[in-house]
Amino acid sequence: MTIPAELAREQDIKAGTRLEWSKGRSGEFRVRPLPDRGDLARRLSGIGRDWLPAGADPIGDLIRERMAEDEEDRPAQTAPVSVAPRRG
Repeated sequence: MTIPAELAREQDIKAGTRLEWSKGRSGEFRVRPLPDRGDLARRLSGIGRDWLPAGADPIGDLIRERMAEDEEDRPAQTAPVSVAPRRG
C-alpha cells in the first residue's frame, strides 16, 4: 500500500511502521500508526515513580531479596576434610 508522502511525513510513517485499521460508522476506513516497541518502552519508563516513597529502591530491594534466596538455597559449606596419606 502506498501512503501519500505528505501524510507519511506528517504522521512519521516509515517503511515497517505498523498501522491499526478500523471501519467508521459510515463505512470509511480509519488508519493510525502504532508506536514501535522502542517508543513504547521510552513512554513507559519510570511511569510508576510518582507512587514510590522517597528513597525507595525497588530494583535494589529485588536484587538483595534474590541474593538472600540464593544464599538460603546454597548448601552449607563445611570445613575441608583432610585425608591422611595411605601407608603401605
